[in-house]
Amino acid sequence: MQYARAVMQFGIAAVLGGVGAIAGAQAWSPAKNVEIVVPNPPGGSNDKTARSLERIVLANKLLPVTLSIQNKAGGGGSIAYTYVQQRNADPHYLVVAGPAILTNHIVGSSPLRHSDLTAVASLFDDYTVFAVAANSSLKTGKDLIERLRKDPKSVTIGFSPLLGSHNHIAAGVLMKTIGGSARDLKVVAFKGSADAVTNLLGGHIDLVTTAAGNVAPHVAAGRLRVIGITSAQRFPGAFSVVPTWKEQGADFTFGAWRSMFAPKGLTPQQVAYWETTLRKATEAPEWKEELEKNIWSNVFTGSAQFTKDLEEDYASMKAVLVDLGLAK
Repeated sequence: MQYARAVMQFGIAAVLGGVGAIAGAQAWSPAKNVEIVVPNPPGGSNDKTARSLERIVLANKLLPVTLSIQNKAGGGGSIAYTYVQQRNADPHYLVVAGPAILTNHIVGSSPLRHSDLTAVASLFDDYTVFAVAANSSLKTGKDLIERLRKDPKSVTIGFSPLLGSHNHIAAGVLMKTIGGSARDLKVVAFKGSADAVTNLLGGHIDLVTTAAGNVAPHVAAGRLRVIGITSAQRFPGAFSVVPTWKEQGADFTFGAWRSMFAPKGLTPQQVAYWETTLRKATEAPEWKEELEKNIWSNVFTGSAQFTKDLEEDYASMKAVLVDLGLAK
């Protein structure tokens, strides 16, 4: 299963996100401090996204005002999303979001829907990896498949931030692909990816499903091992030795976008300003370095197309969560 965004460089989307955005950017700009809200504790992919953008925006003087980051963890992201939603029509607030902004509503953990906010842009795609401790008896993805087929409850799988999150979905899709029931998985949800990784390192769980960048330092230090990735092709660099799931007998892919939302009620000029600013930030050389370091896929999608894509993703994720028995 794949929720990766297609690159939109030409046609109507490019006109709206390019020339129109530039014109809008000249009509409005921030007048006070801009707050980027992160729905997780420090250390996870959403936090890394915000802090990478902060460094690049400030270094390249892309804003005429100051910029600050607020971590508002809890409720699987709902606390942060609600906080921004309550700043109706104020373009000085942005929130980093992943698929949890869809799944929270589907599983009933939040009444807030993605359409209660303004989708500004999708910044990149972030594929899920399956990681185990270096001393784990699970040496490969094939070992995991064999174990799950024999006894799904023998593998405790950790992820963040909630049951039904995209990292939970990734494990569920693997289970379904190999002929099992996703509902049979033994899973534990943590507030943040850093917590899940800490519990894996401490031997409290057997496996973590998370973004590659969250385990990369531990893999490099020899503490963790990645046994499967959900992309269609192998990752570059140090992760190039890790086979895809398709190579190991489970033919599926699964990508998760990282994006930026704003409150409802923004004017077209304000949305265009943020789309243009974020596009400039993601075209900076420093951003390319962040993509390589965190193993993010370079895909930028503007507001108009991303808003349409969200409706399709919502329907697709709901179908999987029905299989998991979690959809409300």
